[in-house]
Amino acid sequence: MKFKIYALIALSILVINSKAQDNKNVYKTETLRIDKLTANSFMHISYLNTESYGRVPCNGMVVIDNGEAVVFDTPGDDTASMELITWIEKRANCQIKAVVITHFHGDCLGGIKEFHKRNIPSYANKSTIDLAKSDKVTLPQNGFDSYLEIKVGNKKVINEHLGEGHTKDNIVGYFPSEKVLFGGCLIKANGAGKGYLGDANVNDWSKTVEKVKTKYSDATIIIPGHGKAGGQELLDYTIAMFKN
Repeated sequence: MKFKIYALIALSILVINSKAQDNKNVYKTETLRIDKLTANSFMHISYLNTESYGRVPCNGMVVIDNGEAVVFDTPGDDTASMELITWIEKRANCQIKAVVITHFHGDCLGGIKEFHKRNIPSYANKSTIDLAKSDKVTLPQNGFDSYLEIKVGNKKVINEHLGEGHTKDNIVGYFPSEKVLFGGCLIKANGAGKGYLGDANVNDWSKTVEKVKTKYSDATIIIPGHGKAGGQELLDYTIAMFKN
């Protein structure tokens, strides 16, 4: 697997301001942290060891309802994925219905093997699958074009590609019943730098996030790919950062 992204990820999480969400930590080990955002949504944080910047935290999301769960992005390796799956199944008492990969970099799909080993189906934008092939990694199993809804219990999650930004394939995930948006690496935490731009479309980035802001204007919690969660100000911060 190529780890070209990790050398500069830390630049995107150097400074986080006081507007970030104050979340309740419900699980914490050396390899995995889980914070509760709302009654049925959680942020999972795992870690990648890099040569240049040391240990870098990477975010994902878990949503649950009526004994089912959907995970957005895997932890960075299979060990942390196994830990997350065990917590969801044993502590949250939920069956994982799907894992959704939001773009092709290793901080999103590095632990996907463990999900497949547990017969948990994986989903991604078709272009994510195509781009990941060049990295010779385990690929998501099910591709979709631009938009996909997945039922979780009696609710749903929305997965949508609204344009290019951090990568050409990046999608966002939305849990409308609790107004939680997982922006992944398309969205920057408050105070963050631009980070790795090797696969980015900086010309379209702001336009794409403007579309996210318009489409999901009712979202009250926004989760970036790295750093602390916040509100709509994260979208505004990202738009301003890449504005032409």
